[in-house]
Amino acid sequence: MLSAALYHTVYLLIVLGMTVFVMTRYAVVDFSDQERGAVINDRIVWIITLFIVLFIGYRPISGRYFVDMSGYAASYKVLLWGKEFHFNWDVANLIFDNLFAYMGSIKIPIEYFFLLMACVYFVCMMVACRKLFPRDAFLSLIVYLGAFSTFSYGTNGIKAGAAASIFLLALAYRENKWLATTILLISIGFHHSMVVPVVAFVVACFSQNHRLFFGGWLFSLFLAAIHVTDFMTFFSQFTDEHGASYLDTNVKNAVLYVSGFRPDFIIYSAIPIFLGYFLIEFKKIESDTYNFLWCTYTLTNCVFLLCTYGTFINRIAYLSWLMYPFVLIYPFLYFQWHPDQNRFLRYVVYGHLGFTLFMDFIYYGI
Repeated sequence: MLSAALYHTVYLLIVLGMTVFVMTRYAVVDFSDQERGAVINDRIVWIITLFIVLFIGYRPISGRYFVDMSGYAASYKVLLWGKEFHFNWDVANLIFDNLFAYMGSIKIPIEYFFLLMACVYFVCMMVACRKLFPRDAFLSLIVYLGAFSTFSYGTNGIKAGAAASIFLLALAYRENKWLATTILLISIGFHHSMVVPVVAFVVACFSQNHRLFFGGWLFSLFLAAIHVTDFMTFFSQFTDEHGASYLDTNVKNAVLYVSGFRPDFIIYSAIPIFLGYFLIEFKKIESDTYNFLWCTYTLTNCVFLLCTYGTFINRIAYLSWLMYPFVLIYPFLYFQWHPDQNRFLRYVVYGHLGFTLFMDFIYYGI
């Protein structure tokens, strides 16, 4: 078995290799629908997903490298193993917590629980890619695998990660209102923090006024810049004690985290927002799907800005970042707004992965 210490590095090298492969293929095709559809065989998307599920799902249990993983394993053995199961309505995450308790009660090995969570995480992600990017499923999946938070939420924050991937399905199937509503509720059942993007999803269903959303984001940025923290207290009222700790600036182990105003996170978050506003406002791009994705992302990112002085700000940022790869690459694949768009797509894909590599190997590595 591969050492836990090497997992992250090997994962990123695999993603880097696949990114170079797919972008090499895209570099030699016309962006016509016919040619793009034949770039990568659709079966490869399933094969890659299965490989990643097994690779991540069967990782060694390590609290040092996968943090929360050891806590889940300890709770599974000590509190749940072989105990009689009763469905508990009084839990923070109705579906996840009861599923976790049930699997422990019937003595399913913890390794299979982690495998199941990896399956939920990566399969839902892949299905959403295939639905939103039918001609570019492989490319969109690779871009998502290379996103800044993808690995950590597949190995550490697995509860929020699974909920986020389920939420992606709701984005992909939003035109089917009953199905999307069911998926949204399941997402919240996996992790209650999904209430934030779900509310943004609902708001975007009723209004896609890009000027209003963009203005709200700029105002949220202004409030963050002048250190307004009142919203953190407000939002903490709608979560449990654990969630409220993410908004606490006085957590004892805060020294372990880089908290406070994060220009790097803000610039990273702002790229698809400014790109989208430019395309919608000045290039007059009209697309219900893209407008909806952009508005949902932008509104959710406002919450990150209003809570940017929290100790665990990366977890709040993830509530919008879970949509980041989709919002970023969609306009490069489905609109023709620049004569050299193929080259710009390569810059964006490599730049997106480059940010992840820089943060993981240099910023946090050093």
